Amino acid sequence: MVTATKSPFVSQTPQGEPPVSNSASRQRGALIVNADDWGRDRENTDRILDCARVGAVSAVSAMVFMEDSERAAALANEERVDAGLHLNFTTKFSGRTNQKLADHHQRVSRFLLRNRMAQVIFHPGLTNSFAYVVASQIEEFRRLYGIDPNRVDGHHHMHLCANVLLTKLLPARTTARRNFSFVPGEKSGVNRLYRKFTDSLLARRHRMTDFFYSLAPVKPAERLQKIFLAAHCFTVELETHPVNQEEYDYLTRGEMRHQLGELIPASHLVVSAANYTKRIDVDD
Repeated sequence: MVTATKSPFVSQTPQGEPPVSNSASRQRGALIVNADDWGRDRENTDRILDCARVGAVSAVSAMVFMEDSERAAALANEERVDAGLHLNFTTKFSGRTNQKLADHHQRVSRFLLRNRMAQVIFHPGLTNSFAYVVASQIEEFRRLYGIDPNRVDGHHHMHLCANVLLTKLLPARTTARRNFSFVPGEKSGVNRLYRKFTDSLLARRHRMTDFFYSLAPVKPAERLQKIFLAAHCFTVELETHPVNQEEYDYLTRGEMRHQLGELIPASHLVVSAANYTKRIDVDD
């Protein structure tokens, strides 16, 4: 089992702000700027690629069976983009697929979009559908990228739903995206307890970053500055969607580069390096 990272944070961190390390002895961390929806459509892919070319995005999460998936995979291989699998359970496939997959995906999507609590409920009648949808996307990623995905996350974060976690559908020993990080008081006790529980399930079989935040909102600047400061001591993933104009402008017009200072966005390979001393229990 992975030993949880003990975070030497100051207890006076204001509500809603990322924590800051007060330890001078921690090893250097890393900031991973990960763009979601690579391959969803041409606009998403092109905007993400613009950000990657200027060094503002260091990794992408790729969607398969979507209208731009084929071109995006070719670009990733050509541009040497660090791509992982962005599992999709909730958005209709816009690329070529077969009727069996479309039917299973529709059943899963209908269930997960029914209400906000659906993802925390295990649906035994959809076990085969979830398994088929996950296996099909892994196989398609392998076909497009020529390798097995070494990290996995989910569109709308649905890789954390009960049917995926409890049946262990994510490939073991891959890097998996954790829940969003929050400071004490920012979410209810029940919410935080559930997030802690799902993260503990992930940690038994997967590598994870120390913290996970969203790029948006980019204002006030102090919020991101605190995240960047934490990345000097911990591995931090920062999720972005450059299709959103505010995020695209922030990433491509130099504002981020100015705030980062000497910090350079890294690939997800640093997560493997940071976890090399930890033992992952895989009971498959």
